[in-house]
Amino acid sequence: MTTILACAAWPYANGPRHIGHVSGFAVPCDVFARYQRMQGNDVLMVSGTDEHGTAIQVKADSEGLSARETADKYHRVIAEDLQGLGLSYDLYTRTTTLNHRAVVQELFRALYDNGYVTTKVTMGAISPSTGRTLADRYIEGTCPICGYDGARGDQCDNCGNQLDPIDLKDPHSRINGEVPDFVETEHFFLDLPALADQLQAWLADREDWRPNVIRFSREFAKDLKPRAITRDLDWGVPIPLPKWENEPMKRIYVWFDAVIGYLSASVEWARRSGDPDAWRRFWTEGNESFYFMGKDNITFHTVIWPGILTGANGEGSRGGEPSAFGRLDLPTEIVSSEFLTMSGSKFSTSRNKVIYVRDFLAEFGPDALRYFIAVAGPENQDTDFTWDEFVRRINFELANEWGNLVNRSISMAYKNVGAIPEATKPEPVDAELLEASRAAFETVGELLGRCRFKQAISEAMRVVGLANKYISDCEPWKLKDDPERRDTVLATALQAVADCNTLLTPFLPHAAQKVFEALGGEGVWAAQPELVEVDEEGGPGYPVLRGDYVHQQARWESIPLKPGTPLAKPTPIFRKLDEKLGKTGPAWAPVA
Repeated sequence: MTTILACAAWPYANGPRHIGHVSGFAVPCDVFARYQRMQGNDVLMVSGTDEHGTAIQVKADSEGLSARETADKYHRVIAEDLQGLGLSYDLYTRTTTLNHRAVVQELFRALYDNGYVTTKVTMGAISPSTGRTLADRYIEGTCPICGYDGARGDQCDNCGNQLDPIDLKDPHSRINGEVPDFVETEHFFLDLPALADQLQAWLADREDWRPNVIRFSREFAKDLKPRAITRDLDWGVPIPLPKWENEPMKRIYVWFDAVIGYLSASVEWARRSGDPDAWRRFWTEGNESFYFMGKDNITFHTVIWPGILTGANGEGSRGGEPSAFGRLDLPTEIVSSEFLTMSGSKFSTSRNKVIYVRDFLAEFGPDALRYFIAVAGPENQDTDFTWDEFVRRINFELANEWGNLVNRSISMAYKNVGAIPEATKPEPVDAELLEASRAAFETVGELLGRCRFKQAISEAMRVVGLANKYISDCEPWKLKDDPERRDTVLATALQAVADCNTLLTPFLPHAAQKVFEALGGEGVWAAQPELVEVDEEGGPGYPVLRGDYVHQQARWESIPLKPGTPLAKPTPIFRKLDEKLGKTGPAWAPVA
């Protein structure tokens, strides 16, 4: 049994999530975690809502709320949407907990004590209209190095270089377009140059990551500069040093506290599970850890988060002692997806190019979206979402191929036998199909283990196609005069359906439960997350996602059906969509 930590990037609490967001961090992580649990591995899947920083204050101002009220509102909205998608978090929490604050402050102190945090007077960007600090990512301008006119204040996505807002040509606020004022301010910096040798050597050994992740990260690590980890804000984690902890307008920068959330969520999960030290087996030598996100978060997870861990472990060029958490492992793999776009443009709430998860789930259900992301999502390149392609995929693949296979196989068995038939008159063609479905467990499993989701679901659907062809070729409806052969064909088809259902369970857990029950199964096949209200001593209550995934019945193997198991008349698993939808889109997201 392998111990696996599955970390999904933390969605930001400044509004509901759209389908572009969940195509990168959410669905791929859940598919991976579900597969690993079915393999019998010890899995911890964690994440939460990212709730600090300037963007929360901006959203709060626009809605007439406090920052805390805004975080509370959207944490619940996001958690409900992720539950609706069936994301099997062991814990989905938030960054405004006292537990998270304590973990962040401990790693800050460890970095400071080990000499990897320094102070420097810089020129900070201030909004002239509000007097508040503008976060680096809320300032855009022209890159002074490559001339790209959409560079952010922290980094140019075109050339990959780190930047400071004051270095941009023609800087302006993304919030309202105003030109920021720059004033002197003292801040703490993570001394990445003191960690550069260790990070570059570590990255040099990463050979099995996705090519875009390796390439971008190694280039980024060639010229590391100290990076600010505090900001002039009143909404965030306080700086845990005597001269600073009561300073009302100095807080730890949101990017620093967010990545530490993977550890703090693990610590919180352990405490809530009744074994406060249980988190350690997912963070110490011998475990494997996988981090899932969109490509705009690559360097935070491949360079900066490993840098924080290296410094807190006391393993940079200045040495040092491990934090109170002991030595923590660096990531095994960073699994980054590209962007899901609309008409070639990145999904953007501000530009009204958005399809919200909640609206999508209400009309089409979770598995339609999960299927589209898996089979046609932005795994290795930017992918354009169109309603036409969505309708085609759902109708011709999910409904016609998979749904039809399930319905006609069970319907014929129900009509002719009323139960799972017994295979008493086998022929070579039967064995060929079952051999193909059994062999797919190794093939699909190997692809899922390497996070090759598109190839994995395509291989599973290939077996679905073989099963459909088998039924068409054998024509059991013409075997009324040979009931033994008819029943054997139906038994073989149903076993192939059961195998395909297992292969598709990580991708389509809601449908998998229905297919399991349609085949006469009882109990929980694919467990779903629960939204639970929890309390924190000394702090307010809040909702979290968690679930009992250990006792589900789904296993990554061919499980023989039991002849004689009663069947009921099946109902369609997937409904076909009106083809007009592909041209018009729904009323809440019409085709422009």
